[in-house]
Formats: sequence, C-alpha cells, structure tokens
Amino acid sequence: MEQTNQPQTEPITAPELQFDLGSFEGFNFRSQSAIERLLTADEVVHWEHDADGEAEFWPAGDHPGVAVVFEHRTAVTAADLLAVDRLLLELGGDAFENFLRIHFTVNCCGYDLQTLTAGTVEDQALHLFEGTNFQDLRREAAYELFELYYPEAYAAWERSCCDGLIFDTDRFLNSPSFSVEEIRLGEHVALIVAPQ
Repeated sequence: MEQTNQPQTEPITAPELQFDLGSFEGFNFRSQSAIERLLTADEVVHWEHDADGEAEFWPAGDHPGVAVVFEHRTAVTAADLLAVDRLLLELGGDAFENFLRIHFTVNCCGYDLQTLTAGTVEDQALHLFEGTNFQDLRREAAYELFELYYPEAYAAWERSCCDGLIFDTDRFLNSPSFSVEEIRLGEHVALIVAPQ
C-alpha cells in the first residue's frame, strides 16, 4: 500500500495584536441588529464574517488614542486595527503621542492608513503638546515655537525691559505660519501644531 505525503494545511489566522486598542461596538447585518456586547479589538480582528455574519465596527470611545485615529471613520476594519498596531510597534509603543502622530498623518495629511509607514509618520513636521487646559497649552506652545523658529527675536524680546512689548500667543499661533488642531478627550487635551 503506497502512502502519499500530502502537506497539511493550517487554517489562516489573523495575527495577534501587540497593543490594547480598546473596545468596539458593532452591527451585525445578518441579524440586522446591534451586537449586544462590547468587543475587544482582538475580537474585531478575529471576527468571522462568514460564520458570524457580516458586521461593521466602530470605537466605543474608551481608548482616547483609537478615538483620535478613527474620529472621521464610520466603520473600522480588522485591517485598520492591524495597521495601527503595526505602526505603533514600529514607532516604539502605544504612547498617546504616537496615536496623535498617526491621526495627523492620516486625517490631516491624507495618507492611507493601511499603506502608511512609520517613516512617513516620523517625517511629518509637527509639534505635540499635551495637558489639561487649552489656554495653558496654547501659551506653552506659542512661547516654545517662538523660541524655536525665531531665536533672535525671542532673545531680543526676552531681554527687553519695555513693559509695553507684549507677545500675543494667540496671534502667533493663528498666523498663516502654523496649522493648529485642538483635541479634547475627556480630561485630556492635546494641541498639534504643524508649520506651513
């Protein structure tokens, strides 16, 4: 009796996520109803559309970084979550700053999330400021960027003894030289400033 060695095929499975990307709500088109429980990002990645029904998912809002990245999306796919997870790994971790950088590159610069590389994210000229109060954050950003981009003028202003020489932080940030985006997520606020 002759035996043939046939290669055993293993089922293709989606890779495991490296980072916690929060919870997701969903709608199942087979049952034409909302999915009654919150799903983890890992469950969304491993959702079997053929077995469990075609479905769409969106962030439940419990993860500020994920909410920022997908703020303009009505639905999130497994490929989207895997792309964010890959980018976070390449960028060195899931710090909120990395989510802001991905958000800026995708939502403000128009890059496609699934083909985006960490190099492209890192190439974006932007400054990130985080805190709890927009007024304080804008003031901090304006002074820091004034010193960075106009060091001679900043040094002259700082040495000045004239009480009437005022640096208007709002006018500086609202100038055509910068693009400013304010992001509020609960108690957390962030400012993204990009030179034009």
